Amino acid sequence: MEWTKLETADQLEGIKNKQGFSLIFKHSTRCSISMMAKRRFEMDWDSLPADMPVYFLDLIQHRDISNKIAQDFSVHHESPQMLVIKDGECILDQSHGSISVDEAMSVMA
Repeated sequence: MEWTKLETADQLEGIKNKQGFSLIFKHSTRCSISMMAKRRFEMDWDSLPADMPVYFLDLIQHRDISNKIAQDFSVHHESPQMLVIKDGECILDQSHGSISVDEAMSVMA
């Protein structure tokens, strides 16, 4: 599996308009907790559906996109943060130690 960098508002619109599941991982490159959450997530991500897009947002470079995510999906900004999107709606919002592939899979069953 490979990250797709989330860098533009157009990409975010595409996620909102996509049928099915997408996952957004919001990451701060300056935060050790965020690094640990990302590493733990990547160790298990082979359990995710192979055809599900997995987006990576660098919060330091793209705070504007992070703010738009919070607004568009009615979630509180956190870092690190994982959102599972289904048919344009956020169905799971996890942060810090709660981020896991198992949590993501639990809402896709």
